[in-house]
Amino acid sequence: MIRLMTDQPRASATRPAPGLADTNSLIAAGRRALLIEAQALAALPDRIDAAFARACQLCLAASGRVVVSGLGKSGHVGAKIAATLASTGTPALFLHAAEASHGDIGMVAGGDVLLALSSSGETAELLTLLPYLRRLCVPVIAMTGSPRSTLAREASVHLDISVAEEACPLNLAPTASTTALLAMGDAMATALLDARGFTSEDFARSHPGGALGRRLLLRVADVMRHGEQLPRVAAQVTLEDGLVEMSRKGLGLAAVTDAADRLLGVFTDGDLRRALDRGLSLRTTTMAEAMTQAPRVVRPEQLATDAVNSMQEHRVTALLVVDGASKLVGALNIHDLLRAGVV
Repeated sequence: MIRLMTDQPRASATRPAPGLADTNSLIAAGRRALLIEAQALAALPDRIDAAFARACQLCLAASGRVVVSGLGKSGHVGAKIAATLASTGTPALFLHAAEASHGDIGMVAGGDVLLALSSSGETAELLTLLPYLRRLCVPVIAMTGSPRSTLAREASVHLDISVAEEACPLNLAPTASTTALLAMGDAMATALLDARGFTSEDFARSHPGGALGRRLLLRVADVMRHGEQLPRVAAQVTLEDGLVEMSRKGLGLAAVTDAADRLLGVFTDGDLRRALDRGLSLRTTTMAEAMTQAPRVVRPEQLATDAVNSMQEHRVTALLVVDGASKLVGALNIHDLLRAGVV
């Protein structure tokens, strides 16, 4: 007699339906995972030792690049480590361990350093590369969870990223181990960054398309209005004519300059209100009589973020730009900075 498949009990019948898991159990599982990973990270500082320093020295001495290689989850982490190194002053690339023995090993050249990542230290695809790397005299830095593994023994330097247990309740899925691997990679990248004297300006140059790059690279001269866009009047001009200039240029202020374009003062909406409160005539009062002397200014070579900070500190929405001789060369307001993506 043939037993139909429907006669068999379903394996999933004893499992809770999706969405019915106990809330407290989910919270407990999540907290347990984080605590295990935190313990894995807490063990790493004691492993930042002479071997770690040697690994960094190999990277600093390399005339080529740091080639990061791994497989599986270690490979995913390796791609991130390579990206972090490259963006912080250490030329680096990621080499997929499985593709390396099928032609991509040509990415590695003399003068490079290989950073090999493997939890077990027995990843066959990485071990296959070792003879080729020896012929090229390429040093190997191994990060493994097994100091006695083949990769650890064959490497020029070994960094121990072993963990007591995985955060996975089955103790199988790479979780705490990949967290430790990523953290050790970050430790190397930051140590190399510091050793190279890498600055925030250097960082911005490798991130020109991002908000950080704009904040760190953009100068006042790149954002300011200049030439015919500048609201500029002479000291003897009446308030009435000064207001016309302010309205025409739309910056909410007018710069008061002498015949040589040296800045004498500024007239703003606030100055207008104060003039009206004093009963001053718009037709007979000159700009010199109502302007604010020694206004807040910025230099064209300053970072645009300096202009933002000055506006926030002094609670103004526009600034004049002067050169070293106090000559008016530009002006900008908060909207200019917003359009440039600095704010």
